[in-house]
Amino acid sequence: MTLIRSARPHELPALVEYPDDPERNAATRGYLDGLLETKCTRPEWCLVAEDGEGRLVGSVVLWTLPGHEVPYAFVLFEAPAGETGVGPALLDAAARTARELGAQELEHVLDSPAQAPQFQREPERRGELLRGSGFRVLRDGRRFGLRVPAELPADDPRLTFRSLTDLGPAPFVDLLEALLAKTSDARLAAEVRTRGARRAAEQLFEQTAELEHEPGWWEIGHDADGTPAVISLPARNPSVHVIGFVGVAPAHRGKGYATSAVIRGTRVLAAHGATEIRGDCDAANTAMAKAFTRAGYENFADRLEFGMAL
Repeated sequence: MTLIRSARPHELPALVEYPDDPERNAATRGYLDGLLETKCTRPEWCLVAEDGEGRLVGSVVLWTLPGHEVPYAFVLFEAPAGETGVGPALLDAAARTARELGAQELEHVLDSPAQAPQFQREPERRGELLRGSGFRVLRDGRRFGLRVPAELPADDPRLTFRSLTDLGPAPFVDLLEALLAKTSDARLAAEVRTRGARRAAEQLFEQTAELEHEPGWWEIGHDADGTPAVISLPARNPSVHVIGFVGVAPAHRGKGYATSAVIRGTRVLAAHGATEIRGDCDAANTAMAKAFTRAGYENFADRLEFGMAL
């Protein structure tokens, strides 16, 4: 019989360990230790599956951004391939616990190929477990990364950038509303259908603002005719600097400005000490994928984003 329970103090931050996989064990221990330190999770949010002999055979850890008290995602989901009931039981316990803590939805990202710190091996099986427990794919994404070189491309001379410090938030939300009305991003398009372009823009701005950033980092690039052409919202999440969001106004698409916006965000982050930067986009957004590549980024993984209403 399998028991799902909170991890005990002596089981943190190791949780499930694999004797033949020291790289994975070290990476995930370090990852969970960091999550506990930054309060992206709490000990009572770390759930484990214990078999009839007292061994830990699975785990799932609820996650949130620093400063938040309600989880909205989970990480470090581990379920043995040979025990068909363990995975669904862990997912059910995670959803139930998140709901009791006030969450209205729960998300999880599945990266392929497997890599540090979560090493999500057997992505097909993991996806089947998620779908079988009621999760649906919100976005088929592509992940990009850059180790910041000594020299970066120059800013696009066609654009004049002004920051959030100078402009205030209103022009940023206005530009987001305009570009979200014609977006290739599945998640954002779904938000527009549900909430309307204005509320979706406000929500995107608010959610991105929860990431660590300085007002001076966030900018709108204006075309030579004075109209707003691109938006750049670089930031830092709990583990790495990110191109939080970039977008091009519909009237200015087809000019190569997406690449210009990625380069601008990269330069801003590099000027503030970033040595590695990550970014992502929807698989259907081929223009954005090309922009990352042209700005020097490498597509190092694919990412399925799953979600379920609680």
